[in-house]
Amino acid sequence: LLFKQPESSGLGDCPICCLPLSLDPQDSSVMACCSKLVCNGCEHANMLREKKEFLKRTCPFCRHPVPYSDAEIKNNLMRRIEVNDAFAMSQMGKHYYNNEGDYKSAVKYWTKAAELGDMEAHYNLSVMYRKGVVVEKDEKKELHHLEQAAIGGDVDARQNLAKVEWENGRWERALKHWIIAVNLGHDSALKSLRDIYTKTKGLLSKEDFAAALRAHQAAVDATKSPQREVAVAFVRKYG
Repeated sequence: LLFKQPESSGLGDCPICCLPLSLDPQDSSVMACCSKLVCNGCEHANMLREKKEFLKRTCPFCRHPVPYSDAEIKNNLMRRIEVNDAFAMSQMGKHYYNNEGDYKSAVKYWTKAAELGDMEAHYNLSVMYRKGVVVEKDEKKELHHLEQAAIGGDVDARQNLAKVEWENGRWERALKHWIIAVNLGHDSALKSLRDIYTKTKGLLSKEDFAAALRAHQAAVDATKSPQREVAVAFVRKYG
């Protein structure tokens, strides 16, 4: 199960255009009202529609008014958490970690989210157990959460597992992890794979590296659309 190629990254598809979400976190936004991750293309298209029709800003998915204050965001997340929304729990953990510096509450929400299968929560917990933040350092728990996140399609977890295996001399296992991440469009994994191909003879064949390059490009191309390109152009022009 650990080395089975996921059909998509753990981010999944945009719930509006149904295209795979980009691995770049700047290419999508979390809707705090409904806990949906929406691509910037769909969000930008919704903004243009509202501007044209002189409408108030609403979520492109649920059409709920966009919350602006931290209090509104937390209240909306709590409503989703009350119905066991794992993604909302994971986001609440990030809110406590990044915005309030409350690491204990962050771990509490990530633990609940991980129990419900949220891959990002698993990854964040692996970091906490590696660094020993709030929880005691625990290599076994770190690896457990990394593996669960990787199985769920988290490419950063897959990259970290590859590094662990490589450092321990388990090169074939490391290569499998990197190839899986590359197949999902992960740039850092591709760089690692390229370094191995060019600097380490015999571990990675020319054919396997070429196949990984094609798979990476296909995964990246699958996240593109004219609507998303318009959003990118808008951000580049206006910031």
